[in-house]
This record gives sequence, C-alpha cells and structure tokens, in this order.
Amino acid sequence: MNKPLSDVAIKKMRSGDSKADVGENSGLRVTRSKTGITRFWYRYRSPLNNQLREYTVGYYPHISLAEARVLLRGLKAKRLAGTCIATEAKVQKTQLKEEQRSRLICDRQSQVTVRVVIERYLMDYIEDKFAPGGKLIRNGARQPKGQREVSNLLMGSRRRRSDQKANKPMLVDLIGDIAMEDLTHRQVIDAIQTIYDRGANVSAGNVLREFTSAVDFSIGDLLPDDHVNPCHQAKSTFKRKKLALSSTPRKRVLTDAELRKLLNWLPISRYSYAQQQALKLALMTGCRTGEIVSAQWADISFKDQFWHLQDTKTGIERYVQLSRQALDLLQQLRSIDLSVEYVFPRQDGATHIEQKRFTESAWHMRLKGVFLAIDPWTPHDLRRTVRTGLARLQCPFEIGEAILGHAKKGIEGTYNLHRYDQEAKVWLQKWNDHLDCLYEKEDDQSTSRIVT
Repeated sequence: MNKPLSDVAIKKMRSGDSKADVGENSGLRVTRSKTGITRFWYRYRSPLNNQLREYTVGYYPHISLAEARVLLRGLKAKRLAGTCIATEAKVQKTQLKEEQRSRLICDRQSQVTVRVVIERYLMDYIEDKFAPGGKLIRNGARQPKGQREVSNLLMGSRRRRSDQKANKPMLVDLIGDIAMEDLTHRQVIDAIQTIYDRGANVSAGNVLREFTSAVDFSIGDLLPDDHVNPCHQAKSTFKRKKLALSSTPRKRVLTDAELRKLLNWLPISRYSYAQQQALKLALMTGCRTGEIVSAQWADISFKDQFWHLQDTKTGIERYVQLSRQALDLLQQLRSIDLSVEYVFPRQDGATHIEQKRFTESAWHMRLKGVFLAIDPWTPHDLRRTVRTGLARLQCPFEIGEAILGHAKKGIEGTYNLHRYDQEAKVWLQKWNDHLDCLYEKEDDQSTSRIVT
C-alpha cells in the first residue's frame, strides 16, 4: 500500500483488483473490472461540499501510467482553484445536451424522428438539469433512479454491445429513425409486440406508457398542435387483444414460522454483513430496500429516534420512527466507521451498496443450494410482511399506511394532513417486540440451508 504504482503492478492486476498511487500522485487509483477493463480514476473531496467524488482519468493502456499522472496534476490544480471536476464534467455534458436540443428546435425543416422525440422528452421533462454555475437542480419529473429506468426503457443502456442490441432491440432500435409524421399505430404495435414476444411483457407495457407520454409532451412544440398520437390507438388495440402488458401484483407474505427461519438464518447466510443488516432494518421499519441502502447518517437522529427519509418513491419526505431494536442496529453500524457518509456504504466508501445486489446474492445462493428453504421470496415481500403483520397485531389502518409511507387518497389526502408519527412509533415498537419473540433456536436448522 505504501509503494507507488508501476506498469508491472498494473499489468499483474486481476479482475476486481484496485490499487492507489502514493506521494505526490495520491488520489490516483486504478481498478480492473470483471470484464477486464482497467480504469484510472481520481478520488477527491469536492471543494463545493467536501463530499467524496470520483472522476475517470482514462483507460489503460490507451493512456499510460505516466500520462495519467500528468492528467492528475492538472485535475488537482483545478480542485485547488475551487473547481469540482466531476460537477464540471456533468455541466459540460448538460450543456452539450442543451446544444443538441437547441439544434433540434432551430432546425424545424428537418424531419422530427421518433428518436428526436424521445431525446427531447428525456432532456426537458424526465431528467434533472444543471444551473450555469454547476449546481444540480432537482427539477426532473422522476427521482434519479426513475430517470435511469426511463432512459434505459426507451433508449437502452449505453453499455449494451452490438450483439445485445440485435438480440434485445429497444424502441429506438426498432422505430427510432421513422419520421413522426409517417409513424402509424401499426408500427407502434409491431415494435411493442417485438418486446412482448421475448417474454418482457412488463417492459413492453412500460415502454408503451413512456413513449405515449413522450409524444404527448412534444405535441405543440416539436410536433404540430393537430398531431394525432398513434400510441393511443395502439393501446386500444392491445386492450381488445387482452394482452397483459403489466405484471401480476405479488401477494407473498412470510408467516411467523418463516420469519423465525429467516431471522435465524440471516446471520449465517452468504449475504454480506451490510446486506444482512439492511434486510433486518427493512423488517424493522417496513421501508423499501432501495430507500434503506441509500440512507445517510446525516438523516438519522439518535436523539429524537427517527430517520428523516427525504428521497422516497412518492416524492414526499417523511420521518421513519425508529424502535429500540432499530436504534441498536444503527448504533452498531455507526461504531464500525465514523467517517462514512452512508449507513450501508460500499467497500470504497464512495457511495452506498446497490439494491440489485440482494437479488444477485440470492441467485448465487440458490445456484449453490444454500438459500433459505422456504417458498420463494424477494426483499420487497418483507415490506408486505410488515404491513400484514401490523394488521394482525390490530394496528389501525391509517397508522399502518403511514408507517409504509403510502399517500392518502381522495378527499382524505386533501384534508387529513396528520402524519401519525407518535402512533407509528408505538406500533413499530410493538412489531419489533413481536420480531424479538421469533429469535429462538429451531429444532432442526439444517433445512434452512437447503434450496427449495
């Protein structure tokens, strides 16, 4: 760890390895991904908010170690001058998008294609923007995760290889170059049917919904006021065909017997320690696992015993009440490393663990025959289990819904603005006391290590 980087050391790196330079070149790191890509990157604290940031310097061997060090010195000089390099790069990217958008608007004589409509929809409506000074403005119609999902639905991931595009074409691959004035509802149907036929019925429905919104968004701007959106007729056709373009709502709830097995199995499972504690916290609070893994210590109040949850699926912030058991769990995690920003940080500390790692870990455990031997379940089923368990304990409906953060509907949502914080605290404590009763040794724990 105290030796400077060398070309020999970089060439000997294996997949997943990461090394850091020292001395005057400290901050320069090199990582080799599982796909064999070797990346130089600069890790630093932003002069804007003192948060850890990272910036890709280049890829080895396209640039050498010596060249990376030269670039590093320039980046450090920018940082000392008060510039956040990563933020500057995002601003430049946003400016490029704005220039592209301006060219699209100014060049009204050119044909407006499906691709142009989708790009405009993403840039002007779905995604966040940057102010001229580099400040991120959270004015996108979706949360950051939702922004990525919509972009991937309509445009596909930028990381897709050419063979993946051929096997799994996205909407822009199928009809992206067709002029909107020539697009018919039959072409929309054929494109959605292609996605549906590969077994992705939910994705097909989501693509049709988002593309419909994209075309409606462009009418009166890129498209004339009297433009007829062919997606609406396509939707009617799918409805007449009775093709299900949505998923069947899950109804999986873990019984107390299954919860007992789960709670006794988690500490010996092959989930990472952070994943184990995150799943426990999901059971203790009823929060979504995506909300839990992105939790930050700045939002946890041990004194007032709540977690200020700001980034929610509904976009409405709330205060998650913490039981004694949840506070104990969080205090144990806090004692591990006082310098990290996230409650469940990645090993490099740059950000938090990813929600998708739960599914990946479960898949590997099932493959090796060491997953919990109960009916198949997902992390989100724990949220449904909490809500059902509260109802079994006679928790009033309004309080149970408030614990899960469900928005009130109809006239009640307009006039009843009470948040039930104190009531939620009482019932979450009752639920956690109930979970404590399930922590007992089973007569035969061997079955809990066999895959169903």
